[in-house]
Amino acid sequence: MIDVVNVIAAFLTIGFGLFGLLAPRYTASALDLAPTDSTMGLSEMRASVGGLFVVAGGAAIWLGQPLGYAMIGFAFTGAALGRILSLIFDKPPIAKVLVFGGIEVALAVWFLWANL
Repeated sequence: MIDVVNVIAAFLTIGFGLFGLLAPRYTASALDLAPTDSTMGLSEMRASVGGLFVVAGGAAIWLGQPLGYAMIGFAFTGAALGRILSLIFDKPPIAKVLVFGGIEVALAVWFLWANL
């Protein structure tokens, strides 16, 4: 059962990452990120919000090892930590933080609990 949920959660990770990788403008808009005169923001979306999670999810499935899935959990833990710090220092829209942060926390908890 854990193996099945791991693969499903990894595919969710890949799916979320595909938004950043293939649709960075949409992703930026959903995250309330404003465009600038530079396209570097799109590059960052494709890299850190997109490709990182697509490859991490794919690698975990390919390796099929608990530590591979746990590493995704650590990545989501880092993302959730960033959201918490943002709540303290930046005062972002609470509803969006709860939605995106909730997904990150849920995936972090699953990947770490099930695989360590």
